[in-house]
Amino acid sequence: MGVPATPCDVMLFCSVLFHDAAPAGKAIVALKDIYGEAIYESDPMPFDFTTYYEGELGSPLYRILIAFHDLVPRDSLPASKLKSNAIEETFTVRGKRSINLDPGILSLENICLATTKPYSHRIYLGSGIWGEVTLMYQKDSYRALPWTYPDYASSGMIKIFNSLREQYKEKSRCRGA
Repeated sequence: MGVPATPCDVMLFCSVLFHDAAPAGKAIVALKDIYGEAIYESDPMPFDFTTYYEGELGSPLYRILIAFHDLVPRDSLPASKLKSNAIEETFTVRGKRSINLDPGILSLENICLATTKPYSHRIYLGSGIWGEVTLMYQKDSYRALPWTYPDYASSGMIKIFNSLREQYKEKSRCRGA
C-alpha cells in the first residue's frame, strides 16, 4: 500500500500572449505583484504557431514567458489560473481580451498547464480548472506528448524549460525523477 505524501513545491510560470499594441508590461507587473520576483523573463518571441488567437488579440502576436522565483504548492494551479483570468479581464477592450495569460507549473517530471477546457487527456483540478501534462521529462529533456501544443513542443520552448528545470533543481529539495 502506498503512503500519501505531500509533493515538493514547483516553479510557477506564465505565458503572456499579446499583440504589440497590448499592455503586456502592465500584465507582467500585475503577475509580479501577485507572485513576486521573476527568476526568468524572456524577450518577446514571435507567436506564429496558430491563428487561433488572432481574432480576439490581433496580429502579429508575441509571447513572453515568465517564471517566478518563489516555489508554490502543486495544488495552487487552479487558483493561479483564476487569478490570471482576473488579470486578463482588467485588460479587456470592447469585450475582447488584449492579453492571454496561461499559467503552468514546472516540476522535475513534467510541465503542466491550467485550462478551463475539458478534454480526454485533462484532469479536473477543481474550481472549473483542468490540468494538462504538456511536456514530460525523459532521457535528459522535456518531451512533447501527442496533444502538446506545437509552440510548447518547439525546440526553443523545450530549451527554455530545460534551463528552468536546472534552476528549479537548485532551489528545490526534490531530487527524484
